[in-house]
Amino acid sequence: MPAVQTLAVFVSERWATVLISVLVLASAVFLPKVADFLRISRIPLIAVDLGNSEKRRQAYLTGARKLYNEGYRKFKDGVFRITTSRKDEIIVLSPKFLPELKKLPDTIVSMSAAVDDAMEVKYTKIDTTVPIVPHAVKADLTPSLSRLNPTIAKEVQEALDLEMPPADNWTEIDIHHMLLRVVAMVSGRVFIGPELCRNEQYLESSINYTMDVMAAQRAVQQMKPWLRPFFASSLPQVKRLDQRIKEAEAFLFPVIDQRMKAAKEPGYEKPDDLITWLLERRPNFPDEKSQNLAKVQLGVSFAAIHTTTLTATNAFYDIAALPDFVRELRAETQAALAENDGVFTSNALQSMKKMDSFLKEVLRLHPATMASFQRKVLQPFTLSNGQFIPAGVTIEVPAVAVNSDDEIFEDALKFDPLRFYRLRQSAKEAGSVEGAALNQFVSVSQNSLTFGYGRHACPGRFFAANEIKMILANALQKYEFKNTDGSTERYPNIEFAHMSIPDMKRKLLYRNVRS
Repeated sequence: MPAVQTLAVFVSERWATVLISVLVLASAVFLPKVADFLRISRIPLIAVDLGNSEKRRQAYLTGARKLYNEGYRKFKDGVFRITTSRKDEIIVLSPKFLPELKKLPDTIVSMSAAVDDAMEVKYTKIDTTVPIVPHAVKADLTPSLSRLNPTIAKEVQEALDLEMPPADNWTEIDIHHMLLRVVAMVSGRVFIGPELCRNEQYLESSINYTMDVMAAQRAVQQMKPWLRPFFASSLPQVKRLDQRIKEAEAFLFPVIDQRMKAAKEPGYEKPDDLITWLLERRPNFPDEKSQNLAKVQLGVSFAAIHTTTLTATNAFYDIAALPDFVRELRAETQAALAENDGVFTSNALQSMKKMDSFLKEVLRLHPATMASFQRKVLQPFTLSNGQFIPAGVTIEVPAVAVNSDDEIFEDALKFDPLRFYRLRQSAKEAGSVEGAALNQFVSVSQNSLTFGYGRHACPGRFFAANEIKMILANALQKYEFKNTDGSTERYPNIEFAHMSIPDMKRKLLYRNVRS
């Protein structure tokens, strides 16, 4: 009996110790989470009047622009929460915090982690962050543009001739489809060289991979978050991506192998393109994502073709609605080329200031995404106004609301193609070189967030800008454009969740320029 009592006392004491340990551990794990939850819950939530989270999510999917504008209007200098299609808590910050946010290291706020979440890479399995790519773009592509511009211009001209033949009478054209092929050829000329840039297999694969990635992302986001771990990877849109990668490897690997063998021969003249630069830099990037150059090329094509084509399509839709301005734009391009012996030099492109302004206005009113500077918070931090931001949330800035702010842009909802041209001229007259520079198409600032902000601003925007300008300039020299019904009402964009894209089902009419 004493032994039983001793055993009972031992067990009760041991269980008491275990229980206390469990409680201490639970407190250490859960109390900070409870504290973070309480802090987050004090941040204002937009659209609470709509009801539960599912109703707010549906409102976001069908009308995100309205929600961002509402939140920005109410909390312009602060923060608010918005319910999106993602599982993470989304906190929207005023652009006034951008100067301090850009100083935070990637270990605290991560762009790559936010992009992974936005693109649903857990299910789509696409590579959104490949170390070798931004390095090659910044170190090789952008510094080479002055040298490559004539090559790019030649490819633009020949691609347009192939895809948009002369037309004496008004002729219908699927402008988006045409631009997809032209942009794929022109981008391909710089990315993979002359061997494949007009190859139909390359064009079909790179174009469809671009569209398939977006289709897979939308398919996943349309699925309720709790269902995604079980069924998202089985979606046909997601499975299609694997097939695209296999197709790309089949035609890209032989070209890469041939280049590597030829490089060992005496007198080998290296092609001036991205494949060459990637091959040269690959030894310095041993990570798995950087080593598969076929997949790297496909990823680069996705980023370039998708964004550039959307911007160019938006521009052509605006051109069709602005016949009077087009004549002014055509005259400027003619003068710029005449001053440079008809060659698209860097000087010629820089002289097209009205076109530059027009394109920046296109991006301002038709941004591809409603929010910018999306970052996943990996470690908690505190804003200058004392607002605590916990780990685990995603932060972003409401770019679409900034673009619609009358206090920043006079008559902000009006499309003014020369808005930034005048701002550049005024800054120049005032002796402000920085002010003039901030109003260029490729510039980023707190009021111009389409290309991002800070050290992770889009590195390929300089190439994209040259490419789009050359496409527009060539097209305007040869052709006139109008809507199929003859109206000057600009075709409205289609908006889904945070995205705004031109209506790809719309057509334009074009014909040869008449003097």
